[in-house]
Formats: sequence, C-alpha cells, structure tokens
Amino acid sequence: MKHTFDRQAFKDKLEAQTIFPTLYMFKFIVPNGSETLVAALLPNNKMTLKHSSKGKYVSATIKAMMPNSDSILDIYEKASKIEGVISL
Repeated sequence: MKHTFDRQAFKDKLEAQTIFPTLYMFKFIVPNGSETLVAALLPNNKMTLKHSSKGKYVSATIKAMMPNSDSILDIYEKASKIEGVISL
C-alpha cells in the first residue's frame, strides 16, 4: 500500500515550526544493503547506522544543515525512489 504525500502541508508545517537555516535530522529505514543509496542523498554529512536485530533492515540517521523547507522536501522526494525505504 502506497501512501500519498501532501508536499504543501508538510512544507507549511516545516515553515511554521522551523527557523531556517536549520540542522535537520533525517531518519530512514531501508533494506540491508541499501544504506549507500541513503548516504548518497547527503554525501557530505555523517550517517549513523543501526541494524535490525535480524539484520534485514538498517536505520539510517543523517543530520544536515538545510537552508529552507524546499531542500528538505527535495531530499524526501529523492529518498522515496529508493526501493523499500521508510522515511520517518
């Protein structure tokens, strides 16, 4: 089941709650082996990984300085193209 994403609603919420530029924390869960695809989204930032207990999935956290809400939304849109990704 694919969920729809309301870009404008998320953008409005980000802009109401955030002062830009900001250090933003991205969290993704991907199938094991796909963490390099997540790292490529923000290549100049440190990524912290945590493997699931059975080793099937990896939780990836990346903190990055983001200049505006559109930059954050662009990262989420690129991430949505990674097969099996869950964005938190």
